[in-house]
Amino acid sequence: MQSPLFSYTEQQTQDRYAVQNPQLLRVALTGHDDVLARKGAMVAYQGLIDFDGEYQNQTQRRARANTGEGLDLMRCSGQGTVYFANLAQYIHVVEVDQEGMTVDSAYVLALDSTLHTEAIAVDSQYGISGSGKYQLNISGRGQVALMTSGQPLMMHVTPEKYVSVDSDAIVAWSSSLRVQMQAQTHSSSVRRRRGSTGEGWELSFLGQGFVLVQPSEVMPPQAAQIGQGVGAQFGVGQHGAHAQNQNNAWN
Repeated sequence: MQSPLFSYTEQQTQDRYAVQNPQLLRVALTGHDDVLARKGAMVAYQGLIDFDGEYQNQTQRRARANTGEGLDLMRCSGQGTVYFANLAQYIHVVEVDQEGMTVDSAYVLALDSTLHTEAIAVDSQYGISGSGKYQLNISGRGQVALMTSGQPLMMHVTPEKYVSVDSDAIVAWSSSLRVQMQAQTHSSSVRRRRGSTGEGWELSFLGQGFVLVQPSEVMPPQAAQIGQGVGAQFGVGQHGAHAQNQNNAWN
């Protein structure tokens, strides 16, 4: 049998996390350190690998119920290699250090089991109930595989140069950055989006660190019932278009 397909073979490497191609991740397991991955993300494996649902304690379950932010994970253990992918999204491996990283959980593909995760709130400066945004803070030392829709943009934030990002295009940022959620408008009413441009909520970052942006804004899935209220109008919050799309991705 002959075919150009045979050029797409496994890439040999000693790295624990290795991007086989832009949309496929290979993780090597040695029997010592487990990897936690998005449920259903395994596309192939070699060796003696066990897959099991990852237990969530009461605090994690309560935080997920209150914020809509969290990770539905499976634990992969054993010896061998596992291949992960999700909807052909682009995959990027990030080394997390003590500085920590804040990320939208919808874009996490896999992470080391030694890392700690916690849901945190990004509040609106207007104090409107339901318009705040929740994200996941990842701390400790280890690796995380993130996903983006298309090739991303890494933006550096310095004390002399702050960065503002559409709240539906943000993927991750350095946890050390100061962040504020705001709606830039032409009137005193934040219910009126910026003129007729379709631009609304933004996250503004100050300090020293990085911001990772994808070239796609989160859009509601087809036939989705978008929630009502202020949060839904701006596409953020637990019942907004962003949350509806995220919940659909986990189901």
